[in-house]
Amino acid sequence: MKFARPSALRIMMIATLLAVSGAAHAERDKAVDKAMEAAQAALTAKDYPKAYAMYLRQSDRNGLAQFVVGMFHQEGWGRQRDPVKACTWFEKAAQHKVPAAANNWADCLAQGIGRAADIPAALKWYDLATQQGHLISACHAADYYLQGKGVAQDVARGMALCTAVAQASSIPAMLQMAGYHEQGRFVPQDQARARAWYQAAAELGSAEAQFHLGVMLAQGDGGPADLGAAVNWLESAAGSGYVPAYLPLALLYAKLPVQADTGLLAPEHLAKAYLWNSAAKATVTDATARAAVERLDGMISAVMPVAWRPTLDQQVAAHLAQHAH
Repeated sequence: MKFARPSALRIMMIATLLAVSGAAHAERDKAVDKAMEAAQAALTAKDYPKAYAMYLRQSDRNGLAQFVVGMFHQEGWGRQRDPVKACTWFEKAAQHKVPAAANNWADCLAQGIGRAADIPAALKWYDLATQQGHLISACHAADYYLQGKGVAQDVARGMALCTAVAQASSIPAMLQMAGYHEQGRFVPQDQARARAWYQAAAELGSAEAQFHLGVMLAQGDGGPADLGAAVNWLESAAGSGYVPAYLPLALLYAKLPVQADTGLLAPEHLAKAYLWNSAAKATVTDATARAAVERLDGMISAVMPVAWRPTLDQQVAAHLAQHAH
C-alpha cells in the first residue's frame, strides 16, 4: 500500500518550528532537545516508522511533538490517513500554544471532523493562531466572514483580515486576495488589482502566482499585454515544476514572431516550444489539454530537425525527474 510522503516544504516547516521552539525554551532539558532533533533527522531522511516512534515518545510533554504526530495522521506519512486522530493531536498541541496546531485545530472545528462543526469556536482558534504568528490563519477566518458560514456575513471584516496578512508579504494571502479580485468573489471583479497581487507574490517566488501573472500578461487581463514578460514569468513557473505552466508556455513560444529571412521560429524558440510541450505531454491528463498538446506536437514535428530530439528529450526527462513527475 502506498502512503503519502512529506513534501520538502512540510519537512522544512517542521524543522523551522523545532528551531523556534528550541530558541524560545532554551532552559528545557537538553535530552529532550536532542530527542526532537533526532526525530526531525529521521523524518528528513524519510524513515517514517522511526520518526513517528521518536515523536510519539516525546508527545506527553512536548507540544511540537504532538503537532508532528498529528501531521503524520493528517497527511498519511507511512500510515493510513486518519483525520480524527490528527485532530485529537492538534487539539493537544494547540493547548501547548503551537501556532500551526492552533490553525489546524481550528480547521478541525470548522469542518466538524470527529464532532459537530463549531464555526465560532474555530474563529477563536484562528484568531489565537494569528496572534501567535501563524498569519495565514486570519485569511482562513476571513472565508467564513465572507461567506457568512456559521457566522454573520461581514464582507468588509473578511477582506480586511486577509488584506492585512497579504500586505505582510504572506504569499498564500496574496494568492487568496488575487483570486477574490480576479473572480469577483465577494467584491467587484478587478483584474488590475488581481494582477497586482499576483505580481507581488510572483516577485516573492511563488510559481503559482508566476503562472497566473504570465497568463494575464499574455492575454492583456488587468493591463497591457506583454508577451515577453509573459514568457519570462511562465518560464520561471515551469522551471520550478509547476505543471499548469507547461502547455501555455509552449504555446506562447510557438506563437512568437517568426524570423524574417526564414519565415520560421528562431531555433531557440522552437526548441523551447518542443521542450515545454513535451513536458506537458508527459504530465497533463485533461482531454482538452492533451488534444492541444498533440496539435502543437504535430506542428513542431513538421519543422524541427529530427537531430534535435535526443538532446531535448534528455533535458525534458531530467526536468521531470528533478520535480518528481
